[in-house]
Amino acid sequence: MANPGDFAYTVKQQADIVRVVGDYVKLKKAGAQNYSGLCPFHSEKTPSFSVHATRQFYHCFGCGESGDVFSFVQKIENITFPEAVRAVAQKLGIALPKVSYSSPAEAQEAKLRTVLLEVHERACAFFQECLRRPEGARAREYLTGRGLNEEIIKRFRIGYAPDSGFLLRDRLRGEYDEEVLRASGLFSWKQPDSAEKTQGPSTRADALARDDRVERESDAVNEVKPTTSDQRPATASMYSKFRNRVMFPIANETGRVIAFTGRTLASDEKAGPKYLNSPETAIYSKSRVLFNLDQAKEAIRKFGYAILVEGQMDCISVFAADFHNVIASSGTAFTELQAKLLGRYAKNVVVNFDPDTAGAKATERTLGLLVEEEFQIKVLTLEPGFDPDLFIRRKGRDAYKEELGHSQRYFDYLIDRARGQFPVRSAEGKVKAVNYLLPHIQRVPSRIVRDELAREIAQKLGIDSAVLRQELKHAATSRAASSVKAPVETQVTDAERILIRALASASEMQTAEEHLSSRDGAEEEFDPARQAQFALKSEPLHAGLATESLIEALLSAAPESADVMQLPLPEGDRNLLAAILMKEDEPLTAELLEGAVRGLRRKSLRRRLELIEQKAGSPGLDLKQKIALAQEKERLKRALMDPGLAEDGQRKAG
Repeated sequence: MANPGDFAYTVKQQADIVRVVGDYVKLKKAGAQNYSGLCPFHSEKTPSFSVHATRQFYHCFGCGESGDVFSFVQKIENITFPEAVRAVAQKLGIALPKVSYSSPAEAQEAKLRTVLLEVHERACAFFQECLRRPEGARAREYLTGRGLNEEIIKRFRIGYAPDSGFLLRDRLRGEYDEEVLRASGLFSWKQPDSAEKTQGPSTRADALARDDRVERESDAVNEVKPTTSDQRPATASMYSKFRNRVMFPIANETGRVIAFTGRTLASDEKAGPKYLNSPETAIYSKSRVLFNLDQAKEAIRKFGYAILVEGQMDCISVFAADFHNVIASSGTAFTELQAKLLGRYAKNVVVNFDPDTAGAKATERTLGLLVEEEFQIKVLTLEPGFDPDLFIRRKGRDAYKEELGHSQRYFDYLIDRARGQFPVRSAEGKVKAVNYLLPHIQRVPSRIVRDELAREIAQKLGIDSAVLRQELKHAATSRAASSVKAPVETQVTDAERILIRALASASEMQTAEEHLSSRDGAEEEFDPARQAQFALKSEPLHAGLATESLIEALLSAAPESADVMQLPLPEGDRNLLAAILMKEDEPLTAELLEGAVRGLRRKSLRRRLELIEQKAGSPGLDLKQKIALAQEKERLKRALMDPGLAEDGQRKAG
């Protein structure tokens, strides 16, 4: 929570939430002060996520997420509130004070992430140093053979993990405790067996001999995964996970090293997998990271599209050929979260995966995710036997540039795949081809695009388009049933909206003195919140309305509340409040507010008149009761006909 006087409040006053959110979500202007886009917190096809430029808050009408600039950064980056404040401050260039946390657990979590970043930075420097040493000669030969020069090696901070499992451990354990080393993902360990537990002190040579035996055993068999019930092993039984490998650092969007991929240089049966990746840690989630995004993001924005490749060497080779807008999935199949991450920077992408069978299947999976996130997609298919790295090394930059210019539209690629897999000359082949293509068509959000694709596919496969149209119609019906709609506000009158807007502006109050309106003191500035509060506290005009609970919450909120969207509201009230604030079409004036009060007063009088008429029709009333009800009914009717009498009548009734 940002309170007046503290650092977070200062940062929030200077922050532009549209700019900050715009770094993560592609926003479009949707009103005078409103911007909209696809929500980054849940999967959706049509935008239900809105940002209000003046009030500096966001709200999603689909999943209900809302908040200020800090809560947005906190949630999307999966960090603590103090870290979010610091992140926003850094974007604004504001000097950072000493960090404070709301709880010891929060402080410990943030401290661990900070320390793990330091550990990975030290490890990266260590691997770079080892690459330059004599023992790194074979790694240097490997990199030279892959066409990488010294400049690219330095730029990507490529290194070498020595064959010994203890050098990195010994380098780091003097600075970091065992718990941090365990959490880093850089080490494996083996629990000592019962015989070793009962032995007395051993010599350094004995310990090293045992460690060497542990190191040479297969990680897949002997590595102990940390759990809450693990007995903590001695540091001596811990050894490097990466050994005799060329090391490729994986960085986050800001360029901080958070993980590694190690390519083995050994060829024996104990070498382990060809590529070994860091496990997930407090700073690394492989499904959320795109390799090279830190270096590629500006080029992606500049050129308006990204080149997506499979492997890190492919990415490095394409980048070295001066295509700086290239990225790669990081140790995993392409994921929905990676698609959303890429969508922050561009919605156009060229997919260039390996042309082999596995690469083609990966391309299809990736296309499906990108289509659902409404990317404009092209596919670059190189000739058989060539991945991007090999193609550039064998044929050069210009040849790759030419191939890039001939990239296919994604559905042309899929149609060619269907025709290649199924003989469309037969009825059976056509059915298989349609069944192959149909799931891809169904993922397309736009009905117009789906119809156009159906016509094109029908023509190229030689089939009746009515078959596809019938299937697409069924898919469209299912899509419409599951789509997220903004809340309907048919029961809320314009008068209620105006008063809710006025109450929501209470955070802008500078004094606490109550007054009727700006006309009661000609020199005072008009305060819509103060006027609305006075009117509704004097007369409970909102009683019985659909907005009663929301108005009561706003009336009860502390005057210093910095963000009404942070109030503890039910989901329905929160959605309604956001919808009203997102549609502030006209400025609040004294006349507009007084008109709204009169409107609610008339509505209140009508409700009371209906109640009187119901009571008057009740059986068993005596003459005195009937006369009283008739008089009250007449008074209410006169009040409804004259706005001035309405005000006087309400004051007398009060």
